[in-house]
Amino acid sequence: MDGTLRDGVVRLSGDAKQRFYDSGGYGRPAGGSDIELAPVEAAHLLYRGDLDVVTGEDGTPMGFREFLTRTDAVLAFVVYKDLRDRGFYLSPARDGWVGDDVDDETDFVVYPRGKGPADDEIAHRLRVVGERAPLSAASIDEHALAVVDEDGELTYFGTEWLSPSGTADPPLPDSLDATLMDDRLLVWEPPEELYEGGFFGQRLAGRNADSGPLQLSLLEAAYLADRGSLELDLATVQGHAEAIEGERFRRRYAAYESLREAGAVPKSGFKFGADFRVYESFDGVSDLGHSDKLVRVVEPDHEFLPRELSLDVRLAGGVRKRMVFALTEPTGEIDWLCVERITP
Repeated sequence: MDGTLRDGVVRLSGDAKQRFYDSGGYGRPAGGSDIELAPVEAAHLLYRGDLDVVTGEDGTPMGFREFLTRTDAVLAFVVYKDLRDRGFYLSPARDGWVGDDVDDETDFVVYPRGKGPADDEIAHRLRVVGERAPLSAASIDEHALAVVDEDGELTYFGTEWLSPSGTADPPLPDSLDATLMDDRLLVWEPPEELYEGGFFGQRLAGRNADSGPLQLSLLEAAYLADRGSLELDLATVQGHAEAIEGERFRRRYAAYESLREAGAVPKSGFKFGADFRVYESFDGVSDLGHSDKLVRVVEPDHEFLPRELSLDVRLAGGVRKRMVFALTEPTGEIDWLCVERITP
């Protein structure tokens, strides 16, 4: 069977609807037994040998090689073929081809296994990118990502918005004697529940110590100062911290405070290359399990690079945690974007 390329779509006649749309989920009906294919669908059928040639608008007949080169659909083809090989039907997200709830950032609508274009059910709204393409947070909002690296290998990521939560609700002390020292604060005579019940700070003498001064991060110090738990006030701690870290401190503090207020326990994520590791289920340090998430704080208009996402998500998955990005201004609302590898 041959096709004809006109205005960005490939038209097939004859028994095309029954042969390709009804039985294979390709294209969309175009009246009678005709269907229209997006270029990537036509490329796949040419590759399979189900189409012989596609005739261009200039009358030139094209096989797979010529057609793929002319339409510049290489990345889309790699993803389309991979998902077809996995048993999925998928439709290019073109105007008029899929529902109105699919946005401009979507490249394919992927249907659940056993479903197709005629069914009102979507498994993934998929965006296709190369490994060097920058991605704004808004552009990956609740999309699955198919990243094609320079070797043509595929990695899939799922994204979702979260709300932090946890079980911690420690009692906070009043007006503790404390001293600011460079990038931390020392509490000289901390009550037992500050560390054991709230996991604030670390023992100055190390983890094996069961008493003595606590060293707090500046984030912990600011949080406790704001709640009257230190003799120092918030302005003093914040001014000291911003002299060291600059405006980024306020951004990280906004995320820290939000996590604490939600009942989660954030601690330094330095060992994992993140801002925080986060404990959601917390009943005290003596019964401490593994942290659940890694959090990195970024600006709302931050542009991710796929390599950056891959590094963060791979590391989080390797230590059995979920990777979350806190998109926040120094003050205001925070959006929590979780990104993780998926296998379609």
